[in-house]
Amino acid sequence: MINFLDLKKINAQYRTEIVDAMTRVLDSGWYIMGTELAKFEKAFSQYCGVKHCIGVANGLDALVLVLRAWKEMGLVKNGDEVIVPSNTYIASILAITENGLKPVLVEPDENTFNISTENIIKNISDKTKVILPVHLYGLACPMAEINEIAKKHNLLVLEDCAQAHGAEINGKKVGSWGNAAGFSFYPGKNLGALGDGGAITTDDDELATTLMALRNYGSHIKYENKYIGVNSRLDELQAAILNIKLNYLEQENCKRRAIADQYLAGISNISVILPTIPEDPLTHTWHLFVIKATDRTKLQEFLSIKNDIQTLIHYPIPPHKQSAYVQYKDLNLPISEKLHNQVLSLPMDPTLSSEKILKIIEKINSFN
Repeated sequence: MINFLDLKKINAQYRTEIVDAMTRVLDSGWYIMGTELAKFEKAFSQYCGVKHCIGVANGLDALVLVLRAWKEMGLVKNGDEVIVPSNTYIASILAITENGLKPVLVEPDENTFNISTENIIKNISDKTKVILPVHLYGLACPMAEINEIAKKHNLLVLEDCAQAHGAEINGKKVGSWGNAAGFSFYPGKNLGALGDGGAITTDDDELATTLMALRNYGSHIKYENKYIGVNSRLDELQAAILNIKLNYLEQENCKRRAIADQYLAGISNISVILPTIPEDPLTHTWHLFVIKATDRTKLQEFLSIKNDIQTLIHYPIPPHKQSAYVQYKDLNLPISEKLHNQVLSLPMDPTLSSEKILKIIEKINSFN
């Protein structure tokens, strides 16, 4: 079986360093908000090219807390609108509704899968306060254009970087383009912990200060609570592991790009539509390699049942068709619905051997 992603094998490469880091945390006797977190926050902020990194419990909390902080700062209020792509993972939408804000779902660019700037402009209203671009599958959104739109209409920009650690545009990394950004360190991400984890990056001093309190019960000083906060802290153990794995992120992203290059050069089956090749390879970190297939079910069964190749679907049901958001079920979003019916993610694992990659390509090309 060719697994979609072999986390055990990926993490085994760094086992000695990870075990040493875990032992160091165990022996320290300090497990929350300590030196490992401070070290990671400094390292990741420098990596992203921003002033602040605030470690939180997961990627969803990262988005939720930024919007919450902007409410505390008086920049947004209940009922305000947030423009968000309609084909994203549901977490992007959950963060909006969790804050009493209204998601405005807009169609993506059918070729890049990312939010369409033309559709952003069409959907701006008097109630719009935030644009939430998602760097889907690892490809950076056109942030210069999005920032220009935001500036013209006095809007905030919150990047969802959960799938795009290390992607950059003209040498500037995602996570440093918007007013703030949310990252996930879920184990399967390009920079993955050994459990849940997340972070927020920003250059805004006031926002960073507010967030540091909100994640910690609304408190800057123990037992003094300025806000009605939450408990959302990146723990010392995960921070220590991320400190190790951050050192190898660029290396692993390079391997992902090499695998993507092999797929793009080798897959020739005309029934399969390959993802768009970015002009600048560094804009894509290939968290996922997503093809489109008219008969996706047949192709997926052919690969898995007949050839032991595991594929996944990201994502089978668009947010507006989920039971959780039944109020949006009648929205007219044909591009998103088409994508969700056709997309199929091929194995994308930095430890994949050339032999396995060639087998995947060969089997796809033989599919009819």
